Amino acid sequence: MQLNWQGVYPAISTQFQQDGSINYAANARMLEQLIADGIDGIIALGTVGENASLTSTEKREFLQQTVKTVAGRIPVIAGCTEHSAGQAIDYIKAAEQIGVDGIMLLPAVVYRGTDREVLVHYQTVARATKLPIMLYNNPVSYGVDINLEMTTILAEEPNIVAIKESTTDTRRITELQSRFGERFQIFCGVDDIALESILLGATGWISGLTNVFPRESVMLFKLARAGRISEARELYRWFMPLLRLDTIPTLVQCIKLAEQLLERGSEHVRLPRLALEGAERAYVEQVVTQALRTRPDLAKYHAVLAQ
Repeated sequence: MQLNWQGVYPAISTQFQQDGSINYAANARMLEQLIADGIDGIIALGTVGENASLTSTEKREFLQQTVKTVAGRIPVIAGCTEHSAGQAIDYIKAAEQIGVDGIMLLPAVVYRGTDREVLVHYQTVARATKLPIMLYNNPVSYGVDINLEMTTILAEEPNIVAIKESTTDTRRITELQSRFGERFQIFCGVDDIALESILLGATGWISGLTNVFPRESVMLFKLARAGRISEARELYRWFMPLLRLDTIPTLVQCIKLAEQLLERGSEHVRLPRLALEGAERAYVEQVVTQALRTRPDLAKYHAVLAQ
């Protein structure tokens, strides 16, 4: 199964009304902005999308609205974080009918499985659908590492085509490439090692802060892929305080507050999350204010790429 999942994929937020209901109109506006800003695809209902805080019905309605808004212009990959293989299969079959382009599949995160159990989970789900699947490997958050030996077994599943690599160890990218060549498309899944990962050959970047600064994210990716290291490092240094917000437990609240500050969305979240306050809130506001004050002129980078 050959796909061209490459580039910058924001893990989009799910926009809520103040009463906690989903604000589909706001999500549609956000998607239109992101597409106009040049992003290459999206992850819907990932961690930033507060997947676990939505009901099964809401997840399906959200995917329907997202696919309708995108209308085939970019790939829509749906996050799948169900508690069992059976629930994951039900969700994916619905997503397949809705028309998503692929699935980003997590282990069953409520229970920390053994290697054998995790493998069977992925095999069972993959064999129940024809949709292409991206493995989400995030041992930092979920306590499960899909290691190279496990990946060797999963490589036998033809519709497992990509890996969101979030170990935070950039050596894993080289190890995956050395072991598997171009068998998988490898996405960086951690914002504050994005440049390093792209330079090591990651073909894509799944990002939280791209929701807030999409043009800068796309430019960073293009500079890195073009080998313009000096310019990429300069842009990355400006971006780093923002990217760090994606690596802490309150990353969803941080990203949604930043979206609100730039009038791209609202900070409303669902329980168990609460909106930031006090020092945490002030810090995000300070980081965003400083970034806007020193925001780079992307025209010079466009000129460099045009040379």
